[in-house]
Amino acid sequence: MTHIDSDAPKHSLGEDIFAIVSGTLFISFAVVLFKNAGLLTGGTSGISFLGFYLAGIPFGLGFFIINLPFYILALMRMGWRFTVKTFCAVALVSVMSETHGLFLTIGKLEPFYAAIVGGLMLGMGFIVLFRHQASLGGVNILALYLQARYKIPAGKFQLGVDLVVLVISLLAVDWLLVAASVIGSVAMNLVLWVNHRRDRYVAWSAA
Repeated sequence: MTHIDSDAPKHSLGEDIFAIVSGTLFISFAVVLFKNAGLLTGGTSGISFLGFYLAGIPFGLGFFIINLPFYILALMRMGWRFTVKTFCAVALVSVMSETHGLFLTIGKLEPFYAAIVGGLMLGMGFIVLFRHQASLGGVNILALYLQARYKIPAGKFQLGVDLVVLVISLLAVDWLLVAASVIGSVAMNLVLWVNHRRDRYVAWSAA
C-alpha cells in the first residue's frame, strides 16, 4: 500500500462496510442504466458489456470472472486489506447489477441522458470506494497502483484505457451509442479528476 499519514483521521470497520455497500449500489445502478440504454463503459466492465451484447453472458458473471486475475497484482502491490475489500466490492456489483431488475422496471431511457447520469454515478461510486481503500478490480487496481507508484493520475490513466475499449466496441455497438458511452466515460473520469486527490482527502481505514 502507499504511505498514508498516521495522523490522518481513520475509518472504522463499520464505515468501511457502509461505504463499500453504498458505493457499489451507486455503481451497479449506473450499470443497469447503461445496459438498458445499450451503452458501454471502459476497462473490465466494458469487456463484460461486450460479452453481454455479443454472447449473452450475464454482465455480473462476466465481470466477476474477468476480475479474478487482477487480485494477484492487488495482493502483491496494494496489500491484503485492499484486496479483500476489492473482492467484496466486485462481488457486490456482480450481484446487484443482476438483481436491480427485481425491484424496478425501466421504460424509455434516452442514451445520452443515461450516459451523463450513469457516468456521474459511476464516478461518485468509485470515489467512495477509493477513499476507503477499495476498487472494482481490473483497470482500477492498475490505475491506483500507477498513481501510488509513479504519480500517474488515476483518472487520466483510466480515461485513456476506457477510450481504447470504447473504440474497439465500434465493432459491436452502433456508433451513436458508442459516442454516448464516451460522454459517460468523460463524465465519470471528470468526477475522479476533481475529487480523487490525496491533498484534499487523507482519511484512511483502520480495519
